[in-house]
Amino acid sequence: MNPESKHILIVGGGYVGLYTALRLQRRLARQLRDGSVRITLVDPQSYMTYQPFLPEAAAGNLSPRHVVAPLRRVLPKVRILSGKVTKVNHAGRTVLFEPAEGSPREVGYDLIVMAAGSVSRTLPIPGLTDIGIGFKTIGEAIGLRNRVLHQLDVAESTDDEEIRRRALTFVVVGAGFAGVEALAELEDMAKDSTRYYRNITPADLRWVLVEATNRVLPEVGPEMGKWTLEQLRERGIDVRLDTRLESCVDGNVVLSDGERFEAETLVWTAGVKPSPIVGAADLPVDERGRIKATTRLTVVGMPGAFTAGDIAGVPDVTNPGEFCAPNAQHAVRQAKVLADNIVRTLKGEELVDYRHKYVGSVAGLGLHQGVANVYGVKLRGFPAWFMHRTYHLSRVPTLNRKVRVVVDWTLALFFKRETISLGEIHRPRDEFRAAVASNRPR
Repeated sequence: MNPESKHILIVGGGYVGLYTALRLQRRLARQLRDGSVRITLVDPQSYMTYQPFLPEAAAGNLSPRHVVAPLRRVLPKVRILSGKVTKVNHAGRTVLFEPAEGSPREVGYDLIVMAAGSVSRTLPIPGLTDIGIGFKTIGEAIGLRNRVLHQLDVAESTDDEEIRRRALTFVVVGAGFAGVEALAELEDMAKDSTRYYRNITPADLRWVLVEATNRVLPEVGPEMGKWTLEQLRERGIDVRLDTRLESCVDGNVVLSDGERFEAETLVWTAGVKPSPIVGAADLPVDERGRIKATTRLTVVGMPGAFTAGDIAGVPDVTNPGEFCAPNAQHAVRQAKVLADNIVRTLKGEELVDYRHKYVGSVAGLGLHQGVANVYGVKLRGFPAWFMHRTYHLSRVPTLNRKVRVVVDWTLALFFKRETISLGEIHRPRDEFRAAVASNRPR
């Protein structure tokens, strides 16, 4: 190892982490070969999840393996450490790294990129951990898919009307992108699956969308949001606006409008907050718990520290006084500028501001249905759905993943989607343990 080499440490392997490393890997190819620069990326997972495709993975339109990008394959010139950074000491240019197995150790660096992203923002609601599940990871998406299909199996196999009604009631809290897309895709899948059940019809399914504000999908604008609301209600989805979840102890759901009912499944998508690592770092934090960033994607008052994405409060130079929204569109674009600014730092050149031009938003609402507001052009139905797929296909990292996604979509044109619950994959040892127990001497 060259003792004079510059070490770049990237904390987080999501949008910002992966795309920053990809660009640095390309722009610093010569320095990486001669050892004058080293890059290390730390993340608990060995893959990056392309989150806009989680709803399609949950609905069975895409293979779960095709919505993730393996970090070691994509970043062959970058050292990947699987584990968590639990403390950042920027004054000493070290982090405390906790590997998946083994003792924690310190890792030194010259430049650091804080790109740990966000986690679900929850509220102290009684019973939320009883039936609640998030929708930020591939594990949660597939776990939710299995749960929905399992509840159909439960309802088909019981004569108890109360158990049946509870099993067929699904609640989604939060009407932003994640909530609406997850609900729309899963409702579409569940409705399609009822054809294989003798005693379940689409009318037996109850889907409830709970939103604390007075609109859905604010990202696509008031007009398209209103159209989306009408479409969801036409599909029989019970949308409750200006309503909060008060309690869900043991599956007994209580809403702020007085409604009470039982449900076995509740999806929580009501916002995100910066990664907890923010609280264990000697970096400045704003009132929303985000790392204070400059327009050049450096950390305020901290030479050698860069940040972007959900974890950072990045000023919006196109809208003075505002900050960039925590979404994939910004994260991918910020990563490009961040990587270029790191290269400029190594060369002693002046850094540039992150400046963006808002493209718009697209959302999928199930098979062949969508809504979009792109460069002021408003689309709905099939054209919006097609644009949604086209846009996100262009953003999926690596040609390998793009081809696999297209193959999945092509096969879906000719074959019906799989509607099998594989809930046992979450508890793979249960069957073996039962076999061991049955063979014990009595």
